[in-house]
Amino acid sequence: MELLVIRHGQSEADLLGVHEGRADFPLTELGVLQANKMATFVAENFPPNLILSSPLKRANRTAEILQEAIGCELLLEHDLMEFNNGVLAGVSREEASIKYPLPKNGRPVHEAIQDGESELEFRFRAERVFQKNIFDYQDYQRVAIVSHGGLISNLIKSFLSQANNKEYAFITGDTGIHLLEIKNNLRIIRFLNKQEHLLN
Repeated sequence: MELLVIRHGQSEADLLGVHEGRADFPLTELGVLQANKMATFVAENFPPNLILSSPLKRANRTAEILQEAIGCELLLEHDLMEFNNGVLAGVSREEASIKYPLPKNGRPVHEAIQDGESELEFRFRAERVFQKNIFDYQDYQRVAIVSHGGLISNLIKSFLSQANNKEYAFITGDTGIHLLEIKNNLRIIRFLNKQEHLLN
């Protein structure tokens, strides 16, 4: 089984300098162009048999563009949404630093942000969706997962059986693609954050 993990294209929040998270901004024109380039590249090189997507607009639209290029089924998965950043969603970084400053030594991983989730809850959610996907969709040869940077980083940690900590992060650029494979109980990373489709 292969997992083709894809981040959404550029969203309007990227241009506004705000905390995005659960704030539901759509793709920009550039984001749509990025998604179309990604979809063409994936259709030609790594076509999935199924697409799973976060329901947030920026990811869902990216997934729809991929589906249009592939023609396979698209399912929305609530657990693929980005970190629930509660009161920070949609707030400018400058305003957030004043109204909701971080504690002196940072927020403990077990402590949820106001109206949101904790880092531990976020990591557990990624583990849950990873385990669900490999169990429910194990008969598919390749499943595409369209999600968000933070969730993708935690999903890769789940794939590698890493504990929750902030010592490691897996960065994904706009429409960056990761290819992960599970074969005979061996977990193989084929590539991470491929973005060559944006060079054309």
